[in-house]
Amino acid sequence: MKKRIETDVIVIGSGPVGLVLAMEMAVRGVDVAVIETRTVGEPPSPKCNHVSARTMEYLRRLGVADRIRNAGMPRDYPHDVVFCTAMTGYELSRIDIPSANRRGVDVDGPDGWWPTAEPPHRANQMYVEPILCEHAIRTPNVRIFNRTSYQSHFQNECGVEVLAEDLITGEEIAFSGRYLVGCDGGRSAVRKAIGSKFAGVDVVQRVQSTQISAPGLRDLMSLDPAWMYISTNPRRFGTVLSIDGKDRWLIHNYLYREKDFDEIDRDWAIRAILGLDENFEFEIISNEDWVGRRLVADRFRDRRVFICGDASHLWIPMAGYGMNAGIADATNLSWMLSAVINGWGDSDLLDAYELERQPITEQVSRYAMDIATRSFDQRGHLPGAIEEPGPEGEAVRREVGRSLYDVNVPQFCCGGLNFGYFYDNSPILAYDGEKPPTYNMYDFEQSTVPGCRAPHVWVSEGESLYDRLGLDYSLVRTAPDVDVARLLAAAKAAGMPLKLVDIDRKTAGDSYTYPLTIIRPDLHVFWRGQTAPANPSALVDLMCGRQRVHQSKIA
Repeated sequence: MKKRIETDVIVIGSGPVGLVLAMEMAVRGVDVAVIETRTVGEPPSPKCNHVSARTMEYLRRLGVADRIRNAGMPRDYPHDVVFCTAMTGYELSRIDIPSANRRGVDVDGPDGWWPTAEPPHRANQMYVEPILCEHAIRTPNVRIFNRTSYQSHFQNECGVEVLAEDLITGEEIAFSGRYLVGCDGGRSAVRKAIGSKFAGVDVVQRVQSTQISAPGLRDLMSLDPAWMYISTNPRRFGTVLSIDGKDRWLIHNYLYREKDFDEIDRDWAIRAILGLDENFEFEIISNEDWVGRRLVADRFRDRRVFICGDASHLWIPMAGYGMNAGIADATNLSWMLSAVINGWGDSDLLDAYELERQPITEQVSRYAMDIATRSFDQRGHLPGAIEEPGPEGEAVRREVGRSLYDVNVPQFCCGGLNFGYFYDNSPILAYDGEKPPTYNMYDFEQSTVPGCRAPHVWVSEGESLYDRLGLDYSLVRTAPDVDVARLLAAAKAAGMPLKLVDIDRKTAGDSYTYPLTIIRPDLHVFWRGQTAPANPSALVDLMCGRQRVHQSKIA
């Protein structure tokens, strides 16, 4: 007789996306079973190196942001991005990004102005993921089944059954739940099982990645410390990332005219990027050849089965928004699934996941591809004198440095991608006719237009408005004389959690222009008003996903 596991939601994959999804549901009382092929604590390959501000905001709510901010490089190690001719060559320009211990102190840099309690953090996924895994293991309602492989699933109108294999014993395990979510990466078996297909650009860039240990490298460098060095010279174009702020480095060698990985000698390319001859010794820890793509799945759902993260979208990691976009998927889907499982959300609520997230991921993927194309175009027009000493070489380096800075600062300080995006075609948002502010990769404006990220404000020393919000919907009131009793009663009658959060007008500042603002669990604005709605039950119905309500029925 096969082993059986009963749960509410089955998650395939315990990478950062699957772990955040599981924890976000678990803190709302949902039982989650996570299926993972790797052993407990087995680190990933050195992939994502950037934890975005939005991700850090979500991790703050889960109580793990401080641990993440202390992970990776030493706290006093600069997070700068340097453009150079080689690691041992000339510096062309530098994007100043403060170290972890200077965040909140150094506010003059290109991302120092952001309105958030949790600025971004540079730390490799090999440090971030184990922290999330440990936190998830300690979270009630989360069970992780390691060395277990998803094989297939069956669904009906009542639930989903997953057949899995214990990779140690060979035993078959049956998992039963109400929903299944595939967070199982770019080769997602769940995506293939539901018949979802990628569409887009299959090859944007081919990359050789090598993780090395080079204890003597720092002594040979004339450049000041930085998190990332982008090396561009007539021989090679590549990126070098500091993993530990000491001796461990991740090198990306971007193929340019080459069509195949075998056309490039890896050792030669690494030395050309570093600016070192064949006598310098380093240890190769791992190699990986990969292809940057721009692919978005044609659908994110099949009835009770969903896909998140790389399972639903892949793009070249410009702007560092691969893992972070996946975590945004997870945060979006988690509260909707929790609402349905906890009984106050209608199943139609789940229609919003694909309608909201698919257009955003399509847009982000195009931003990333645009930056990649412009960066590679610069590589193709590199002046020959860039490494020449003397005034002529210096003039060339100044010009190239300015251009590299201007093209790339938006991706390394991508405020718009963090805070500017909005949902403009959702069945569970109470639109009021005002258009959201425009944004680009770098620039944005805080707004309470429904669909936008709720503006961040400090309500006291070290306390963000977000810290006061509930796990589900929250009603922010800036005028205590506005009566909200009927709205709160309607929410209570529907069994829908709605937490009232009062802040004074002065604290709200210019960000909250309406006395009442309802904020969703994923920190996007749902509704705003000068007074409570005349028909609060209709508004609550929309919040619960029971019906698509016209604005006139709410006002």
